[in-house]
Amino acid sequence: MPLFFLFTIFIYLSPFVFKSDTGTILQTAVIKQRVMEKLFVVLGSISAFLGIALGAFGAHVLKGKISEEMLAVFETGVKYQMYHALALLALAFAQLHWPEARLELCGWLFAAGIILFSGSLYALALTGIKFLGIITPFGGLCFLAGWAWFAFQILVSH
Repeated sequence: MPLFFLFTIFIYLSPFVFKSDTGTILQTAVIKQRVMEKLFVVLGSISAFLGIALGAFGAHVLKGKISEEMLAVFETGVKYQMYHALALLALAFAQLHWPEARLELCGWLFAAGIILFSGSLYALALTGIKFLGIITPFGGLCFLAGWAWFAFQILVSH
């Protein structure tokens, strides 16, 4: 998996590193776009898989072992993870329809939001450490920024 991320970074930066004729740079940009689409489909699929697994874990293992309040917190993390897993999948397909839109930032913001928002809620529910709740709003801001950038990019694309 780390090699895939290194390859993604290489493809993403290659138009800036390798100066060549316009055709080669255009081909590199198309390859980079396809890699990003594939990456966001993979991240969305993995996130949805984990969301379903964590939802089942919460419903079948945690029920009765943690308070109802903490179970609700855990379920909120699962809901937002699933919403944004689907958003990552939609983002990859939106990139096909609006190839000129710069949607990569949306995907990274959604992924960061899942980690910060849902991850902090999972940790809070499982440990009861209230301090972890301070991380949650940063994940929410990532979600909001991702949706705002998504809308803006679609609006300004041709």
